Amino acid sequence: MHTEIQQLFEEIGGEFVSSPSEIQSRLSQIKAFVFDWDGVFNNAIKNENKSSTFNEADSMGTNLLRYTYYHQHGEMPKAALISGERNEMAFHFSLREHFDASYYKIPHKINALNHFCEQHKLGLNEVCYFFDDVLDLSIAEACGLRILINRKANPLFRKYVVGNKLADYVTGHDSGNFAIREASEMLIGLSGLYDTIITERRTFSENYSAYFKARQAASTDFYTIKDGNIILHA
Repeated sequence: MHTEIQQLFEEIGGEFVSSPSEIQSRLSQIKAFVFDWDGVFNNAIKNENKSSTFNEADSMGTNLLRYTYYHQHGEMPKAALISGERNEMAFHFSLREHFDASYYKIPHKINALNHFCEQHKLGLNEVCYFFDDVLDLSIAEACGLRILINRKANPLFRKYVVGNKLADYVTGHDSGNFAIREASEMLIGLSGLYDTIITERRTFSENYSAYFKARQAASTDFYTIKDGNIILHA
């Protein structure tokens, strides 16, 4: 299985910094999926409202990834966005997808992750992080599984991240071009459950229905920083 997954994703430009077996081993310890926003779900271009968008293929990727965890463990994984900026579309996405938390305007992102882990009784090694740039490295250095979203415009940054072992996988697709879907499929594939997950979503199986009900019942908390402290934003 590992050889087939590696071949499929290397054919589309993905790079396994850690071996597929090592990624699978780390994934088995993961209890939370945390995402940067700008440059991860989009190409980081802002509109006149200082907002950036996302695509439905990536959204489905996050949903299938969370369902894979639910299928394995019988409970929801934790999920969050951590952004250095305020972004209305990120707020919308967090609410629509029923993420547990959305952090914004927190310049030193590891502070947000530490807060998230404290809130949900998680170890840093139990977090899988999807990221794209320098502001994310404090988290990438600390968490259990790291997915670098590719951007061909910064080859030196990619070399730095790979050389310093700050990522386990680098996507073949660029930011804003379905890279989250690629990474999600890779992780689901390494779980050995890909066909099962797709079939159960296709048929809206009893188990998927239970997952969907649990997902829809989850509420989203929004946090920012004030006077050096992370606060709940009403």
